[in-house]
Amino acid sequence: MASASWHALIERTVTGLGFDLVDVERSARGLLRVYIDRVPGRAYPEAQGLGEFVTVDDCEVVTRQLQYVLEVESVDYERLEVSSPGLDRPLKRQADFERFTGQAIDLALKEAFQGRKHWKGVLRAAESAAQWSLLLDAGSADKAGSELVFSLDEVREARLVPVIDFKRGRAAPKPGRPTQAEERSEGA
Repeated sequence: MASASWHALIERTVTGLGFDLVDVERSARGLLRVYIDRVPGRAYPEAQGLGEFVTVDDCEVVTRQLQYVLEVESVDYERLEVSSPGLDRPLKRQADFERFTGQAIDLALKEAFQGRKHWKGVLRAAESAAQWSLLLDAGSADKAGSELVFSLDEVREARLVPVIDFKRGRAAPKPGRPTQAEERSEGA
């Protein structure tokens, strides 16, 4: 089966189950790796209070369906791995950039700009529809408050900056969202 058709088959299956297909990797020796994410605003069965995060149960559901579909369609693979994209989730498509506007990202450009390819800051939509901007990280004193404007064609790789709350042992809530403790106190 041609590369484009098996990729489209996987995307149809994953999105049909109500998940976002983040990436697919096919490597030597038959390994097929599929990264999924939950779609914001969609209701999922809760597992241990991890509402917005992919669970093992989510991966199991997708794995079982993909195994069936890939067998029916005679897609050659030896091993299938389905997992979350991780806390440093890659941003690959326009929809990813739209979804994570306002979040801190690490950005690698294809070509150096002002002598560097790697930038870190808060993702924002630029004034032009085809462009994005990065409010540069305050950690770089010479660039603090500056803005880098770029198009998706200029991006080699973009990833979310992981935010971990060690007191709770899991990812911190996204800015602007109340924590579970805050939600409980509001309901009391």
